[in-house]
Order: sequence, then C-alpha cells, then structure tokens
Amino acid sequence: MMPFNATDSINLFKKFTFRRGWNAAKVLSSYYISKYTKKPVQWGLPISISFEPTTSCNLRCPECPSGLRAFTRPTGMLQNDFFSETIDQLYKDLLYLVFYFQGEPYLNPDFLQMVKYAGDKGIYTATSTNAHYLTDTNARKTVESGLDRLIISIDGTTQKVYEQYRVGGRLDKVLEGARNIVRWKKELRSKTPFIVFQFLVVRPNEHQIEEVKQLAKEIGVDDVWLKTAQVYDYMHDPNQLIPTLDKYSRYKKNTSGAVDIKNSLENHCWRAWHATVITWDGLVVPCCFDKDAQHTLGDLKGKPFREVWEHNDYRNFRAKLLQGRANIDICANCSEGTRVWG
Repeated sequence: MMPFNATDSINLFKKFTFRRGWNAAKVLSSYYISKYTKKPVQWGLPISISFEPTTSCNLRCPECPSGLRAFTRPTGMLQNDFFSETIDQLYKDLLYLVFYFQGEPYLNPDFLQMVKYAGDKGIYTATSTNAHYLTDTNARKTVESGLDRLIISIDGTTQKVYEQYRVGGRLDKVLEGARNIVRWKKELRSKTPFIVFQFLVVRPNEHQIEEVKQLAKEIGVDDVWLKTAQVYDYMHDPNQLIPTLDKYSRYKKNTSGAVDIKNSLENHCWRAWHATVITWDGLVVPCCFDKDAQHTLGDLKGKPFREVWEHNDYRNFRAKLLQGRANIDICANCSEGTRVWG
C-alpha cells in the first residue's frame, strides 16, 4: 500500500491501539480465509478508508475524470457534520485515513478542520494535493492540523514539461507551496507532515527522474515516490503518455505488438477487505479505481457504516473478485503489483 520509510512508519505505528490491532488481525485473517476458500468472509471493520473532500479541481490533467470534467456523478463538497458523524462510528477500529479520491482537497474550506478532527481521534491522516493552494497561511494551518503525510504531485522539474500533464498548472506555485510547508514544519518544530514529492512517470517527463530527486533534496522534502501512470486508452495511447522505460510503465507489449497491462489480475484483492472509499456525498465504493462510483455498494446518508460494510452487495462484490477479477471493469487497469517507489 505504501513504501517503507522509518520516520513515517514509526508515526503510523504510534497510532496503533490494542483494539485497532485486533481489528486488523480479524480483517487480515478473513482475507486469507476468503482467498484460499474462494468464499467471501469478512470480519472486522476497515483498517483504512479514503474520504473525498471534493470532486472539484483547478487543473485539467488528461487522464483524470475530475480534470476532464468527465464525471456522471455530481460535483460537490464533503460536509463537516457528515464527515464527523462517520468518523465517530469508525475511529476506534480505523487506523489510516486518506483525505483524497478525486478533486483537489484544499478547495474544500473545511478540509483542515476535518483533518484535525480525525487526528484528534488518533487516526493517521494523509492527503494528496497539486499544491497550488499551499499559501503561507494554509501551510501553517496544515502543519497545525496534525496531518501525518502530505503527498505533493509534481510531474516535471521545468514548467514546459510539468504543464504537459498538469494542464493549467504552475510549477512555481507547487515549489513555493512545498517550501512553505518545509519552513512551517521547522518554525513549529513539528515532525509532521511527512512530505512526499509524487512523480507520475510519463513519456514527457521520464528523463527528469533524477532531477526531481535532487529538487526534493534541495527543498527539504522527505521522500520522492515514482508512480506509474494509468492511461485509459492504453491500447492506442493517443497522448503518448506511456513511458519508454519499462520499469515505470503499467503496460507491456505482447507477442502481437499490442499493449497489455502487466498486472496478472489474480482472483483476490486485499483492498476489498481492508479498505474502502467514501465519496463527498456519502456513497461507498470498493476502491479508488472506481472514479465515477459505478460500483456503488451503499449509501451512508441515513444509514450506519457497518450496515453497508456487511451488506450482501459488498459480500457479492467480494465474491465476484474471488471468482473472476478480470471480469470487473475497474480491475482491468489496476496498478497493484506494478508500482515503483523511488
């Protein structure tokens, strides 16, 4: 799920309680029983959830439905009261909370209040941002919120390369935001957030991998993660995004010269047992690859989370995974097993 880093891992480990550990043990054991018996067994509640602050975004990235304004589901903002009510149901068992699904989290005016609320409950919190809103004020508030991990998307070390994927973005704003966060961590003598530069490796920027590592070092960023890019029309790749460096591609050419995904899509998926995604308006979807919420497994409006998690709809979805994962459309472009950490 994440690369190993001693500092970040220690911070995560501090969030463990006996109850959270016991819940994790139940989830893990039920996953392995399901995997080997091919029958969906689910014990415990999620170890990790992703909560969507908003579907709105300021950029126009070519492989992102939020950037392309291609959603069929409505655009909106996560409401603070709904968020807190859901967290109140889960926090005793929940270890890890990602404030991200689609959209730019900092566009939600209550975003950092929600981070603090979850942090005060002892939950490890993380988010991903394009960093255009990390002003001096927001950077300070981010550090003060107790956010544990901040992933900054930076897909180029020059404006010309950066804007080929981050359409409408300004690299100078990203770097300014990163410096603001680093400075306020020092000013407030805070060990968090753990700051990551995430570099989505595509053909236009693959020659800048070493440069982004050097840039991170100069600014004081804690780590650099190299991520493989999801290309929706990878059979034809009209935008020429698939990198030439095989190590950084989710795809490979088969014997006929056509492009296939590297993932063998075995009939099991750890995500479906230990994690889930909640959209801004309360829909529960199985994972972050269901960007348009086409596989909605429940609606939390007026319904407790446990009822959705244990419902037949969720059980049936897990059964489909065990029977034939390749038959589920959102699994077809899955990156599990094809990630590269830099």
